[in-house]
Amino acid sequence: MNVSPTPRRPRMAAAVGRYARKRFTIAVAALAAASVAATPVGAGSASVAADCFDRRTQPYTSQVDGHLHFRPFGGKAIPFDEVVSYLRKSGVHHANVFGIGQKLPADSACTYYLDCPGTPVLPSIKNDVVNGENYVGSRPADPHLTLSMTSFDVANPESIPADLAMYDEEFPGQFRWGGELNVVKAALFHNHHEPATPEDIDEWADFMAVLEERNIPLTLHSDLGNDQEPTKYLHLLERVLDRYPRNKIVWAHMGLSKELATMAPHSHITITKRLLDEHPNLTLDLSWRVLHDQYFTKPQVRRLYARFLDAYPSRAIPGTDFVASADKNYAVYKQELEVTSRINKDLGDEAFRRIALGQNYFDLLRLKDRAPVVCAARPATS
Repeated sequence: MNVSPTPRRPRMAAAVGRYARKRFTIAVAALAAASVAATPVGAGSASVAADCFDRRTQPYTSQVDGHLHFRPFGGKAIPFDEVVSYLRKSGVHHANVFGIGQKLPADSACTYYLDCPGTPVLPSIKNDVVNGENYVGSRPADPHLTLSMTSFDVANPESIPADLAMYDEEFPGQFRWGGELNVVKAALFHNHHEPATPEDIDEWADFMAVLEERNIPLTLHSDLGNDQEPTKYLHLLERVLDRYPRNKIVWAHMGLSKELATMAPHSHITITKRLLDEHPNLTLDLSWRVLHDQYFTKPQVRRLYARFLDAYPSRAIPGTDFVASADKNYAVYKQELEVTSRINKDLGDEAFRRIALGQNYFDLLRLKDRAPVVCAARPATS
């Protein structure tokens, strides 16, 4: 079922009735307009909309969460339906249901891998199975959810066909996204993470052909580098893009990370522009508050990235990278949505519509949903 991200406001004439006085109709309309203007940013007011999206009165928070982990690395998860309620309350109408493809051992007391260096965090299909069962048992109409396959061990691709067969057997046609898969993630090096090699990537051909045939986008976490060597791992992403040009690749966090906090924005943007120009099926993932905390928090840098996205308005999707461990709650999700959406305030109208309002996400999945147009700015009055 396709759900419009901005339902129409009920007509006042129907609400008041044909016997209502004209002045009462006008008063109700004024109250409704005031209500929209007074609704706080990120509080779910996106459900109150007209034929167009008015950026002056409606929230700048993204209506799509293309990178949302419904399962944690370890420990208890927030219940599935509770996470869905977070989306509704936040005005998020579409989301990807990521597991976490790497799990801490069942006997580990840790929730987060960085708290347990030395403990193996290895690929597992368990989180995706739980997500699939929860989704099948719930199937919410709004938000529209897309299940994602996060278990593939891309450093040992010989194991992937069996995983893919399991998804097909247990959840036929339900998983329509792939990833987040770790090509290289330096933050996991202390937890036995094995990066993919160029030779490993060459062995992806069989499962990448399946994803291409099924029009399944694939989100890859592929670090660009670190502060000492900012482009140390760039060759791995380029190997993927060169080897599989027809696959829809989504580059998680634009390659940035806590390990790459000091790269010159101009240098990062120059590399990213080149990749977008050379690889038309590459899409940028703007998720994770680290992008804001390390780069976008500086107004001049945020504007620089906004102008870059304005030049490539159809090549990015938003996301929070929220991980639904049981020690978190709605307030945490709401904050991460707000922080990761701040870049939206500096976007031009076309990029705002395509990124924040979700058109790029709809296009990747070939959904029939259409993001609303942005209302034209009214001319100033004398």
